[in-house]
This record gives sequence, structure tokens and C-alpha cells, in this order.
Amino acid sequence: MSPVNDNYGKKGLVSAKHRIAMAKLALETSDWIRVDPWESEQETWTETVKVLRHHYNESLRLLRSRKELMKNKWPIERSTEDSLSYHNSVLPELKLLCGADFLQTFKTPNLWKEEHIKEIVEKFGLVCISRAGSDPAQYINESALLTKFQHNIFLVKEWIQNEISATQIRCALCRGLSVKYLLPDSVISYIAQHNIYTEESERKNEGDLLQPLKLQNTTVNPLND
Repeated sequence: MSPVNDNYGKKGLVSAKHRIAMAKLALETSDWIRVDPWESEQETWTETVKVLRHHYNESLRLLRSRKELMKNKWPIERSTEDSLSYHNSVLPELKLLCGADFLQTFKTPNLWKEEHIKEIVEKFGLVCISRAGSDPAQYINESALLTKFQHNIFLVKEWIQNEISATQIRCALCRGLSVKYLLPDSVISYIAQHNIYTEESERKNEGDLLQPLKLQNTTVNPLND
């Protein structure tokens, strides 16, 4: 999980330090999901494709370090399994996990650069979780680019659908309603302790453009000296 930078500009986006802390609390019982703060720690918002490049390069670095470690083992210490792993290691794969409605944002004018969409679906790939009201297959069919690389877009159907909405949870918190059983108790306690989701916090960045839209407007309409 990679929480977005504070400068993304989304309405109601609370501080990254709180979002990271809550995500870590929520994942305390998971042995395969972790939170990475790199994206949120950058000086400004980082485009999604650059975040993917960073994590892919980190995966390569870790793989090389592991190979060097095995290479430096004394032959007598190196197990058969290690030897096979060393000689037959493959490059890591990195895919962007998202809700199915995420595909629809590719059509939002100026939100994405075409070359970035291409790199994401061609080099990395997507894993899209089904969501009520979204038709990812239709989104793919409506885009020549997504259709071309649909072999690298994996659609996951949730047979027991989870319609818990972060927006609805924040709305409930603002109204003082209980979110018991919708969030881990540790996260609920953290929210109460830091008084995070309030009517005031929900107005943060209200009326502002998202950072990618701001950057696009700056490119299209440069100021004259």
C-alpha cells in the first residue's frame, strides 16, 4: 500500500502521517500486506507511473542483493534449493491493484498522460477488483490502448461483494455515527484520539484542482514573461 502525497489535492485528504499510521494499524494482523511511505514522503505529488518505477527498481535491488548473498555462500553451505533459485531466478513482476472504477479515470481529460497509461498497462499491468456500478470490461473495450494490452489487465470478480465505502465511513464519522465493525478497533481509537475526520477536515482542498490537473493547466497555458 502506497498512500498518496499530501500535495495531491484531493478534497478531504488528511495528513499522510495519519493515513500511514492508520494503514499500519489496520494491517497489524497481515503477514503479506505492508505500507510503504516513500510516495507520501516526497516533496510533492509523484505521478503514479513514477511510483511504480520506484517500487519495481526496489524489487530488482532486493533480488540482486539476494543473488549476491547466495553467490558468496561457500558451495558446501549452499543448498540445492538455493542453487536452483540462483540459476533460475526470474525478474519480479509489479502490478497496480485498484478498484474497477479506476479504469474509468483514464478517460478524465488531463488527469493522465497517454504515455503514462501505456507504460502502466504495458510494462506493469493492472489487477482490478470488481465494484458495484462499474463495468471494467466495457471501460477496456471503449479504449483502444486498454484493449491492446488487455492481456495485462486482470479482472477479479468478488463473489461476496464488499461495498464498504471510505467516503461513507468519513461521512459517518463527521456526523458522530458509529463505524464499529467497519474498521479495526485500533483504527477507530486512533481516529478518535487525533480527531481526524471532521466537517473541517472534509473541507480541506475544497475547490482546488487535483495536482495532475494543475500541472496540465500550467503546461497548456504557460504564463507569459
